[in-house]
Amino acid sequence: MNQPAVTTYPVTEGVGQALEISLRGVEELLPKDEWTRKLARSAATGVPLRVKLGLDPTAPDIHIGHTVVLNKMRQLQDLGHQVIFLIGDFTTLIGDPSGRNSTRPPLTAEQIKINAETYYRQAAMVLDPERTEVRYNSEWCDKLGARGMIELSAKYTVARMMERDDFHKRFHGGQSISLHEFLYPMLQGYDSVALNADLELGGTDQKFNLLMGRHLQQEYGQEPQCVLTMPLLVGLDGVDKMSKSKNNYIGITEEANTMFAKVLSISDTLMWDWYTLLSFKSLAEIAVLKAEIAGGRNPKDAKVMLAKEITARFHSAAAADAAEQDFINRSKGGVPDEIPEVTLSGAPLGIGALLKQANLAPSTSEASRLIDGGGVRVDGAVISDRGLKLEAGTFVVQVGKRKFARVTLA
Repeated sequence: MNQPAVTTYPVTEGVGQALEISLRGVEELLPKDEWTRKLARSAATGVPLRVKLGLDPTAPDIHIGHTVVLNKMRQLQDLGHQVIFLIGDFTTLIGDPSGRNSTRPPLTAEQIKINAETYYRQAAMVLDPERTEVRYNSEWCDKLGARGMIELSAKYTVARMMERDDFHKRFHGGQSISLHEFLYPMLQGYDSVALNADLELGGTDQKFNLLMGRHLQQEYGQEPQCVLTMPLLVGLDGVDKMSKSKNNYIGITEEANTMFAKVLSISDTLMWDWYTLLSFKSLAEIAVLKAEIAGGRNPKDAKVMLAKEITARFHSAAAADAAEQDFINRSKGGVPDEIPEVTLSGAPLGIGALLKQANLAPSTSEASRLIDGGGVRVDGAVISDRGLKLEAGTFVVQVGKRKFARVTLA
């Protein structure tokens, strides 16, 4: 039987530029030639491509490491494509086994609802909410029923499923794998069928699930989606991926001054990876900036620009400017405009107890260590005497570069 002719669309300069933006900072884009053809078709016909990102709301808050893939969505959104922010309220009931060495405990429907609302509110700080299609996979997964689940499960084999790295390791390590975990990648793949996705994005740990979407779309007679994976952002320590458990993260709801200062704390080398993955500057602009630094310009200038861009994204341009000034004041030994006001009693009070009660140190022993290290100031003067007792009055107390309190002692 003759195959229908495939229309070939020209790869124009604009298509080439869109491909370059698509490839920026990515780990893999599979298959690249198919994505190029999709971009060419979209440019010629004016029909936007459907770009899908699915997130399971397993936790209420996200950090800027989570926004790497959201930034890619925004880049594609700005190219004119239709981005779909898919909230996996149904699949969260199963729990994604990706990268796990044990079964993930499912969340309750109420936990999922609360987390989903917070997730999208925070994601909307990166995406343009007016141009974002928000969907929940319970829309179609709830309708599958027992018959639909059986029919879906018949479209993949156990042998292929066991090729997945985490299942393979758990099976050969004697660790349990529940049957419902096999359903997770099937349902994530079915999401792509339901949404008729042209491209699905995810982290490197999602590759198996993303490829499942391609397989199932072909099974259901659809044009298969392309797959784009993004690398995991290295955290503030310059070593491990950004993680709350590693305490090397920047939460996107952190206050502006803290966010700005944390970005400035990263290494000059790590800064360029962050520019690629987090900045909305073009690659050409970044290349010029990098050349200027190589030519002798102070790397701190580039880091300040990045810190202001990130801070403005999650707060405002005015907040970013204020955070920069706050950082300058602190670096000169100045006092920020707004610091906590604390009222204590018990004068005369030992400096160690004062630091603890003012929440400037977790314990009196830690307060002593900070004093020994020259990290405590009262009204701008460095304190070196652990036995110092303060009389009644009001003092500006500083610990390190960032902790301040105006303490009134009675």
